[in-house]
Amino acid sequence: MPHSVPRRLRRSLLAVLTGAALTAGALATAAPAAAHPGSGGGPRDRAPLVVQTDGGAVQGSRPGDHRLFQGIPFAAAPVGDLRFRPPQPAPGWSGTLDATEPGSPCPQASSLTNPTSSTDEDCLYLNVTTPAGLDTHRRDLPVMVWIHGGSWRTGSGDRYDASKLALEGDVVVVTINYRLGPFGFLAQDDLSAAVGPEGSGSAGLLDQQAALRWVERNIEAFGGDERNVTIFGESAGASSVCAQLASPTARGLFDKAIAQSYSCTTEYATLDEAEAVGETVATTVGCTGDGPAVVECLQTRPVADLLAAWPAGGGSFVVGGSSLPVQPADAIASGNWNRVPVVHGNLQDENTLFTPLSIPAAQLPTLLDPANHDAVLAQRFGARAGEVAALYPLAEYGSPLRVLAAIASDTGSALSTCEHVDAYEALDQRPRRDRVWAYQFRDQGADPLLDFSRPPFSFPAGLYEEGAQHAGELPYLFPGLFGNGLDAEQQALATTMVRYWTNFAATGNPNGRGVPAWHRYSDPSDVQGLDVASAGGIGPVDVAAEADCAFWDTFPAA
Repeated sequence: MPHSVPRRLRRSLLAVLTGAALTAGALATAAPAAAHPGSGGGPRDRAPLVVQTDGGAVQGSRPGDHRLFQGIPFAAAPVGDLRFRPPQPAPGWSGTLDATEPGSPCPQASSLTNPTSSTDEDCLYLNVTTPAGLDTHRRDLPVMVWIHGGSWRTGSGDRYDASKLALEGDVVVVTINYRLGPFGFLAQDDLSAAVGPEGSGSAGLLDQQAALRWVERNIEAFGGDERNVTIFGESAGASSVCAQLASPTARGLFDKAIAQSYSCTTEYATLDEAEAVGETVATTVGCTGDGPAVVECLQTRPVADLLAAWPAGGGSFVVGGSSLPVQPADAIASGNWNRVPVVHGNLQDENTLFTPLSIPAAQLPTLLDPANHDAVLAQRFGARAGEVAALYPLAEYGSPLRVLAAIASDTGSALSTCEHVDAYEALDQRPRRDRVWAYQFRDQGADPLLDFSRPPFSFPAGLYEEGAQHAGELPYLFPGLFGNGLDAEQQALATTMVRYWTNFAATGNPNGRGVPAWHRYSDPSDVQGLDVASAGGIGPVDVAAEADCAFWDTFPAA
């Protein structure tokens, strides 16, 4: 309903619209009320399992102390003429939509880090998780919208169990799909002419905004407050958060932002650069020439062909269209960005995951042999290899590979600590100090996303398992995502992290009762370290000093 309708009247109208559905569906299927953390000790009223959206009624499930609605369409299926184009409104439906199963993941190929494959383009669905009971006097819960990672090529919202966040944080969580790979990010000059001012390559970004507009229109019916929305994401999801901070067409769609493990000052391809890549993709799949015939050809190519033609390095957001006219770093530097409170951070050993994946397999034995350490550093750093060796002693890391991973975690990539410090400094603008809260996840015992002791790597046991690697914090927010589960110390850290994240979603400040103080960012010594108690616990650390950022600043930019 439009914002011009007074909020109290909107609730009254919604009650009229949903009354019949609640009587016929929710009351007939309601389960016994469950006590809910934070409810003051008493049971809450049972929340309905049938909810009216602007597209029609949806019926979810109650798998425990939470409600789960899955597979709700937020945009039309982007098939046929809609492939590559900005998302269009989803058609409504009659009756009640079964929202107990997720929709299809967007087209993607399987990989080492992604067991899922899909060729189904009908994929623009979202999922809503809420506490099972909602206090009749308080239905305006903070809303958190999760944008998944996966290198802009893989992933889906339904993989993330948001029940811990919803229950312990008393929030409504929405997890979304968006188009991936060529379907979300392919730019090509004929496509650009057909798409218009948004520019081609913008579909993935605009899908996320379409999901946020769905939240704005519908989340009140699920108990959420459309005026208190936090977007959060990790890796490619964090890059999405950063892009949305810079996007003029996202203005007003969210109130706070959390970016996990991708620096908001990282640059993306320009439209011209992306169109050059897109031309190669078009040629590879047999769409040559120019004009509308090329567009029609690209819109009819088999999904598998386009996935196979997409470059191995991926391809992400494209700068130059009306939805992302300038680089996020430039938007932030100019002050012309969606200025909301921001939590931003990374992991201490981010690139321990990616360094082995970026090196040809034939070179890995050399990099695992300590005898080659000096030669490896000399090749990489020339006359300054001795300085690097002094900062990253082989005895501490055990192999040249781990040294290179440590260096890559400190500097030189969108995931690295020094690049995140650059982003904190940019976001913390003066004279107007924006509210920025920086963190670093540091649990060395966090389960890795990949087990490098198994094929195809089969590294010696113990050589590569330790470290706060990329994505290692996710099971602390989304239980069971991967790994072997958390021990007691890690569970305590997870509880604190969930409180920080949801406190921030509620108020724009992660602090609150029962958690260690977290100081707003003013310099790199204010970064909140997140670790288990036996390894230092939770408190400020100077990440720039630990990552030797001053030293790396003396190297010319790559």
